[in-house]
Parts: sequence; C-alpha cells; structure tokens
Amino acid sequence: MPAHLAPETYPANFSTAFPHVAQNGVANTEKDRPNIEKDHPVYEDLGAGRGMTDDIFDETYREKTGPKPAMIYVWRNIILMGLLHLAALYAIFIIPATKFATLLWAFVCFLISGLGITAGAHRLWSHRSYKASLPLRIGLAIANSMAFQNDIYEWARDHRAHHKFSETDADPHNASRGFFFSHVGWLLVRKHPDVIEKGKKLDLSDLEADKVVMFQRRHYKISLVIMCFFLPTFVPWYFWGETFWNSFLVAAILRYAIILNSTWLVNSAAHMYGNRPYDQRINPRENHFVVFGALGEGFHNYHHTFPFDYSTSEYGWRWNFTTSFIDLMCYLGLASDCKRVDKATVLARKIRTGDGSHKTG
Repeated sequence: MPAHLAPETYPANFSTAFPHVAQNGVANTEKDRPNIEKDHPVYEDLGAGRGMTDDIFDETYREKTGPKPAMIYVWRNIILMGLLHLAALYAIFIIPATKFATLLWAFVCFLISGLGITAGAHRLWSHRSYKASLPLRIGLAIANSMAFQNDIYEWARDHRAHHKFSETDADPHNASRGFFFSHVGWLLVRKHPDVIEKGKKLDLSDLEADKVVMFQRRHYKISLVIMCFFLPTFVPWYFWGETFWNSFLVAAILRYAIILNSTWLVNSAAHMYGNRPYDQRINPRENHFVVFGALGEGFHNYHHTFPFDYSTSEYGWRWNFTTSFIDLMCYLGLASDCKRVDKATVLARKIRTGDGSHKTG
C-alpha cells in the first residue's frame, strides 16, 4: 500500500465513543452519561494529530430560546440568482446549436471548478484531510475561482461552522429549515446572528497563514471574473470559432449554474434523502445521486461521522472522482499525508450507531 494511503486510526469524538449522547445536542440525563476516566481511559480527541478540531460537532452548543430573528431578504442575490438560472435554462435549448468541442470544454470547466471546491476548499482547506504542495495549492485556488462560490477563506469558515453546529441556528445552511433554505435560500437572506457570532470564534489561523488562500481572498473579484466567465467564454470563441453567445451561455453560465446546484445538493438532498449506515442519529445521508453529481461528495453520513477522512468515503475511488484526483496528486508528489479511517473502526461504528443498511450493501 502506498505510504500516502496508509490508514490512520482516529478515535471518535464524544458522541462517537459514547452513543448515549446524540450529535445534535439532544442528550440523555446526566446519570446516563458514562464516566470518561472509568469507561474509556484511552479516550483521545478526534482532532489529534490534525492541527484542527473546528470541524467536530460541538456537543455543548444550545440554540437561544425565544422568538427567531426576522428573515431579511438580500434582494441583490435574489435577482442575480434568478437571472443566472433563467439564462442557464435558455442555454439548455441552444445546446443542439453548440459545437461538440464547446460542450466538451464546458465539461472540462465543470470538472476543474468542481475540484476547486471538492479537493480544494472542502477536503484540503476546510478539513485539512491531506497536505498539498505550493503548486497544487495554487492550482486549486485558481480552480476555486472558476467555481465562484465565495473565496476559499469564507467557504472554509462557513463549512467548519456547518460541521461544528450542524442542523442548528449556527449552521449557515441549516437543513432543519427545509430543502429550499439549505439548497439556495441561505444565500438569499441575511445570516442568522448565531452563524455570525459562532463563525467569528472559529480558529482560522491555518487559513490566515496560507499565503495562497489570502492572496486569492485579496484578489477574488478579478480572479472570478477571469476564471468563471472570461476564460470559459474566450477559449471556444477564439480557438474553434464558436459564437460568442453560445460560448458564454453554455461554457460559462450553464456550467456555472450546474456546479452551483451540484454543490448545493450536498447541503440539501444529502441531508434529507438516503440511508445512514454510519450514524442514524444525525441527518446527513448517503446519497448516490449526489455522489455522482458532486464528484464524490455525496457519501455524507460517512463524511459527518469521519470529517477528517480525505476520501469522504470508505470505498476509495468508487464513484469518487475527487479521491482519484487526490491520489493522482500523491503519486505525482504534489500531495501527501492523506488521513484515513481503518476498516475495523468503520465497521465498529456501523454496528454501534448505524441504521443497519450496511448489512444489505
């Protein structure tokens, strides 16, 4: 087995080690809780050896009592998202008039922008599940700008908050507020005050110390214009004579709308539809439709159970384009230190807290 794929055993956090306590903060009575020193003398933190713990669910968080704050609409985002999706819908109808090379280019841009989110903002910068060399980090930052889903710093901050306060008021795209909210609605309204309050308390020093992340943050607006809109449009128009509007609508607008919705489905569909073979007490599910559309990110019950695993799945390359990409980078010497969960730990967790679906495959 290659060194970069060698499994590392990471004991579970409190809710993993002690299933008496539900992940979303609903605990049994105090007398039912085990004594850590007595019952688990070798207890270790899930973040041991990782340099971060802010993607581990916070068992101590409690939502504030009283009326919920009023929902404030962000009309700029509502209008822009509406126009984007109308233009993307129109682009579907001009696909038959678009050259095959342009469609292929749009697909390549989809993969590049997708990896900027999955291998970059998510698995590398949000979870620190592997290490990347400077050239790879630069490449992933460029790809991330093509995805246009906020800069890496902001994306990783919100995603860590999502894991730390999953399905609560401090979760940016709290799925308990419904499919539409967790899919896109959270971008159309002002953030809940708890999201802002808790987000400011996260340790983001690793992101702030990464010069690539901070450079992209400083120059994000110009980088997204170039990577998300100009480059996808320019290449088909200049190199093989595609019409400007076909290039713009298909390779830029339609591709952008698809990558957005593919990412959003992880927040919505993968928190509502599917099985829970690893932990039935949490909402995230295994959703194979999302796995396919989001380049391997739909193994979501596994991911929320073991957020440090670089593959976000126990199945390696199976339907997981992002994992195969990271493994290729490791083979080329551009990535290393991939965190993994050993099979015995995964099986024990399935038996202890899963919904039993693993028995049928």
